[in-house]
Amino acid sequence: MKLATIRLESRTSAVRVDEERAVEVEDAPELGALLARPDWRARAEAASGPSHDRSSLDFAPLVPRPDKIVCVGLNYRNHILETGRELPQFPTLFAKFPSALVGARDDIVLSEGVAEFDWEAELAIVIGRPVRNIGEDEAVSAIAGYSVLNDVTARDWQRRTLQWLQGKTFEHSTPLGPWLVTTDEMDGTSGAIGCSVNGQRMQDADVAELVFGPAALVSYISSVVTLLPGDVIATGTPGGVGAARTPPVFLSDGDVVTTTIEGVGECANTCRRR
Repeated sequence: MKLATIRLESRTSAVRVDEERAVEVEDAPELGALLARPDWRARAEAASGPSHDRSSLDFAPLVPRPDKIVCVGLNYRNHILETGRELPQFPTLFAKFPSALVGARDDIVLSEGVAEFDWEAELAIVIGRPVRNIGEDEAVSAIAGYSVLNDVTARDWQRRTLQWLQGKTFEHSTPLGPWLVTTDEMDGTSGAIGCSVNGQRMQDADVAELVFGPAALVSYISSVVTLLPGDVIATGTPGGVGAARTPPVFLSDGDVVTTTIEGVGECANTCRRR
């Protein structure tokens, strides 16, 4: 099952995305609100609200206002090696704020004062129920599903200090969507992941190369903080980022960034300098 948040004329709505149509889920103004209901899966399966042509959908960020966006750095073997580091013993965690999120077809805003915006294709985990201090076996059942995220990063700001936050959460810079694929259709342990810029493939890997997989991440993060329905975990990016190229390559106004994950979907966003 695929679930999304779409924009309508004066509101947003959570929808179930079928082969040709998207059906509104009653009393669910966005996906986070739907996932907050213990019976979210049954409500989505039984949705019978107004329907919309799938080809005309205006996707909002998948979860517009998650309580938490927890990101994982250095979690693909090839990306770790290209940065000259050793494989980590524990996940490297940082955060984003909801204002960083944009929808699957929205513009990526290249904020003034930043010279080195870089792409980072990532598998996103979306939490489906509250969890705290859980093991990996239980963590699997806490995941509602998976989506596509691009952790667009201001490298020059990221390098200003040892803490990464300031380079990771510029407003309107992080595509998330277009939809959530529930765990009965995708288990988050394999699938091609990549990023293209203006049609040129920059990243090409497989989710199976994650050092810490989805269950391990949910378990570990839940030992730090209670994870809530709609919370997003960005699982890290593979090799091929612009900063690691010779010479380095960064995003410019008008560039089209396409982020894909096999079995999940695609975000296609145009960069705009503002």
